[in-house]
Amino acid sequence: MAKRKSTAPRTKASQSEKDPEAQIENALGKTEQWFEKNWKALTTAVAAVLIITAGIFAYDTFIRTPKSNRAADAMFVAEQLFIAGDWATALNGDGRNLGFVDVVASYGGTREARLAAHYAGICYLRQGELDNALEYLGKYRAVKGVPGEVINAENEGLKGDILVQKGDYATAVGHFRSAVDATDNVFTTPMYLKKLGLALEAIGDYAGAVAAYQRVVDHYPGSLEARDIDKLVFAAEQKL
Repeated sequence: MAKRKSTAPRTKASQSEKDPEAQIENALGKTEQWFEKNWKALTTAVAAVLIITAGIFAYDTFIRTPKSNRAADAMFVAEQLFIAGDWATALNGDGRNLGFVDVVASYGGTREARLAAHYAGICYLRQGELDNALEYLGKYRAVKGVPGEVINAENEGLKGDILVQKGDYATAVGHFRSAVDATDNVFTTPMYLKKLGLALEAIGDYAGAVAAYQRVVDHYPGSLEARDIDKLVFAAEQKL
């Protein structure tokens, strides 16, 4: 025998399932309960975010940017001396104007100070002070953007050059790889690929050397390095 459908009044809970207004009131009630339970933690979190944001803005506006501007002003004369080839004075200053070493010491943490470290490394290298050159080149940190990428590549390439002079070909290989990867252009990339190949040959990795040279042939046929790279490819292949 079939069961008869109940004609009893629907409960408040069952009625609310189809009553939009009841559903909204129910949801609002739960939301209010959640806020009452968690408002202290929520307020603390929001306040923390606001404080951190304000702190970053204040630091950038009142400390980092002015410090960077002062660093740029301080190294202006050193840059002119660097361009003129006066390595010693560009490095140490002239008594009235700061040299690159002073900028690094006085304005650490700024992009200008990191660039000054790169310039200082070159000055030391020009004076034959390989250890000091390597130390200051190591203080540089890579930057973004096309002009920066060229300096990034130069920095890694110079480290590789110094290590080659010191006879540490294995470590030089890593820096030349980084120089190759830092940017892609017909001027610096094939140059560092050739240096990479020569360093790889020095440690007996002739297959790696051939691969580096071949990249010059395949991707930079119009470069200066491509003019005699076939000879290097042939010589390295004979050693495989």
